[in-house]
Amino acid sequence: MTTSPTTRPPLPAVQLRVPIDEDAHAWHRVFDDADVMEFLGGPAELSAYEEFTARQRMHDAQLGYCLWTLLDEDGEVIGFTGAQPWPAAKAWGPVGRIEIGWRLGRSAWGKGYAYAAALATVERLRGLGVEGVCAVIDAGNVRSVAVAERLGMTPGEEFTAPSGRRAVCHELALG
Repeated sequence: MTTSPTTRPPLPAVQLRVPIDEDAHAWHRVFDDADVMEFLGGPAELSAYEEFTARQRMHDAQLGYCLWTLLDEDGEVIGFTGAQPWPAAKAWGPVGRIEIGWRLGRSAWGKGYAYAAALATVERLRGLGVEGVCAVIDAGNVRSVAVAERLGMTPGEEFTAPSGRRAVCHELALG
């Protein structure tokens, strides 16, 4: 099958679920890659993912959304996508805003999963009455910028991350 530049292949089927305890191990495994973590400070220890998945379960219970575990058509964990409040404890960034995000293991890159999952997230958030989201993306992360642009997000405020790198806050109204 050939596709023209204006025709895209169908989006892959994705499943989003509230992270379970075992997902800490799965996230640690699929994100234990310097290229995957290039813009996020490098690979993290398992304990960081254990805390992270617990925090996402709390967000889901309190808010109705979180960074959900992303599963492919076969039910394999390939990453996460979803939304969470920007942490007030961070001394930079869009404090008080809801950030949408995605992170996929390398084996899932370039297959449409990030966009399909982010689109599903946007629809879930609209259903919850969320009025808008942002995505803080390292200016050098062309793959994530492309997903944000495909979602219809527009670049806004720029920040200097603690790493010293430039990050751009992409914005999307949902209302």
